[in-house]
Amino acid sequence: VKTMNEFFVAIGLLFVIEGLLYSLFPDQMKGMMQKMKDLPSNSLRTGGLFFALIGFIIVWIIKS
Repeated sequence: VKTMNEFFVAIGLLFVIEGLLYSLFPDQMKGMMQKMKDLPSNSLRTGGLFFALIGFIIVWIIKS
């Protein structure tokens, strides 16, 4: 049960951070989305995997 609670807290924090970015910088977020459309899928995939790995390492360090 504790693991699921931590999972939902992490999802909640994700929503808070993303919501703040969209509310504080709406025009910049639109511009970023427009630029992302022009990036090749492999670049987006590589970037996504890189940041997922960084996030995993951060959580692993904090939890250990």
